[in-house]
Amino acid sequence: MSKTLIKQIPLISNCREVIEIKKGFSSDEKYLIHMQDGNNKLLLRMFNLEELESRKTEYSIMERMQHYQVTCSRPMSIGEVGNRGYMITTYIDGKDAEDEITKYSELEQFNIGMEAGKELRKMHQLPAPDHISSWYSRKVEKHKKYIDAYLVCGVKIRNDHKIMNFIDENIQLMKQRPNLFQHDDFHLGNIIVNNKKFAGVIDFNRYDWGDPFHEFLKIGIFSREVSIPFSIGQIKGYFNNKEPDEEFWRLYSLYLAMCVFSTVVWTIKTTPNNMNEMLDKVYMFLDDHDYFSRLKPKWYQ
Repeated sequence: MSKTLIKQIPLISNCREVIEIKKGFSSDEKYLIHMQDGNNKLLLRMFNLEELESRKTEYSIMERMQHYQVTCSRPMSIGEVGNRGYMITTYIDGKDAEDEITKYSELEQFNIGMEAGKELRKMHQLPAPDHISSWYSRKVEKHKKYIDAYLVCGVKIRNDHKIMNFIDENIQLMKQRPNLFQHDDFHLGNIIVNNKKFAGVIDFNRYDWGDPFHEFLKIGIFSREVSIPFSIGQIKGYFNNKEPDEEFWRLYSLYLAMCVFSTVVWTIKTTPNNMNEMLDKVYMFLDDHDYFSRLKPKWYQ
């Protein structure tokens, strides 16, 4: 990315230094911008121009998050330059929790989870726009497509009928669920830590609308594999240090059960070479729940 392009973005045209950031899965080009005063760091993301409208929605969501005092990047500027779209936010100092958290004590891991859970709770105050159809109707339709694709895909999960039966018995529960903001990628890889403390949450570009309990899916698939104390902390923090009720565990299990089939189909379509790795994750959480004959996972003590 050329310096001349950066000079054309008003907010950062007189910056002192630009450092490219290579980490992460997104297709964005990311740059850490050091401003003249030395302390001020900003994050610049560049993306394809056709994404600009959806990024403006993401930008306005981050603005709304400021109202709820969510500890996340503050949006500063959005627009187009050359033939690219750009978005500038404040930069959260620290490191990726996924890389760092296992170096901490179990109590420190648990406390970071507690903070993460409280932040997630704040995010879930934002209601879905009126034009978004009900969570139940959208989720059931997606699930049917995934089941149809799974049945013809050639990969078979052990006891798949047991899992499907569990889903059919519980799927009606989604009818009562609220339609709220979902970060939809809330796990250790999108949490920043600094000095063994929670520093903020990043990456709002996968957001969705629906049942807030669906966010906890990522614990069962990703976070519990890295840090069980964090995972327990996130659940406790979200529920204000009280124990979640059976409805939570039943919905959590329902979403994990549905995820078995979407994971297989999605992996075949996008990263077929990762199939064994993804199946390991699937069998890990199936074992956590004894194929859903138990709602609360074995690791939650």
